[in-house]
Amino acid sequence: MASNLHLMSETLQNTAMMPDDGPMGLPGNFYTSTDYFEFEKAELLRRGWHCLGRSDEISQPGDFFTIQLLDEPLLVVRGNDGTVRVLSNVCRHRSMPVAQGTGNRKLFVCSYHAWSYGRDGALVRAPHMQNANFDQSKCGLPQIRCEIWQGFIYANLDSDAQDLTPQLRDLDAMIEPYQTEDFRTVHAAEEVWDCNWKCLVENFMEGYHLSVVHPQTLRGYTPTELCTKSASGELFTSYHANYPDDIPSRGHGAPGLNEKQRHRSTLFSIFPTQVVSQSASLLVSLNLHPLSVNRIRVRWTMSVYGDDLSEDAIQQRIGLWEEVNREDREKLVRLQQTLSSAHAQAGPLASDDFEGTIRDFHKYLARSVATAQQLSIPAAH
Repeated sequence: MASNLHLMSETLQNTAMMPDDGPMGLPGNFYTSTDYFEFEKAELLRRGWHCLGRSDEISQPGDFFTIQLLDEPLLVVRGNDGTVRVLSNVCRHRSMPVAQGTGNRKLFVCSYHAWSYGRDGALVRAPHMQNANFDQSKCGLPQIRCEIWQGFIYANLDSDAQDLTPQLRDLDAMIEPYQTEDFRTVHAAEEVWDCNWKCLVENFMEGYHLSVVHPQTLRGYTPTELCTKSASGELFTSYHANYPDDIPSRGHGAPGLNEKQRHRSTLFSIFPTQVVSQSASLLVSLNLHPLSVNRIRVRWTMSVYGDDLSEDAIQQRIGLWEEVNREDREKLVRLQQTLSSAHAQAGPLASDDFEGTIRDFHKYLARSVATAQQLSIPAAH
């Protein structure tokens, strides 16, 4: 196992260093190896920032939703002070979940022995506890690192991870005219996709497949030939899916947008597991939560700008994105079935405008793996 992981790491580093005019993809075992997935989970995913949803989903004190990030059940709640917190959803008594689903609570009462927690995670009641070692003040729900960026809620399981927001300054500048933070959520749903998490990131972030996979849903507005690569950084990549000149813009959006910005969708990924489509009036985010090497829970949200879209238009957009997701999911499930083939070797990537974002993603993976391996090296004695 160790030698195989070392060989795959070398392959990843070599792929990231390919010349700009000769980029290559990754071989199939990067998407099918259970050992490699467990390595990614421990050394990359648990150290990354993961989007959980939108902050306006829990707009009032006591509003909450629950979610699982890797092996950790989480409780996302707005406190009495208006602060969004991400808490461990594991009772400090016997490890029962303290909340399920979504809703609004003054207290989170464990259904097993009625230990009760406040909106800030503090333990406020533990019936019949007469144990000399029991200290109520030390039995609150642990807080998970959390940041809000552009209205999105992010969590990181690594207490030593670098702050997220400073790493997204260039992306901030690019989407600032859209006023992303002010979009209001109109839909949230969860699906399970039977594919590797990296396949979905790569698929969403390249325009090469748009005209082929989405001939009725997307091709008319975002044909492959009009896609252009955009800004990237160590923690993100992006491209523009430009609309044909004879197609009207899809909403007016924020007053600061120019006509070019209104006439395209900007797709970006915040590594490792969030992919987003931003247009003038619509914001769609797919938040990927890997379950196994070939299975992902996808929590996706749709948000709109102000009253740009009527209720009928919103329902039409939800239906459109459900169909787009179905089309992509169908292809990725079929892809996952062939990636185990001995012939699933690395292939050449298309030009920067079509698949340069995949190259950015692979460079991120290579940097993260290299850092993780350095952290894993024991100190010399």
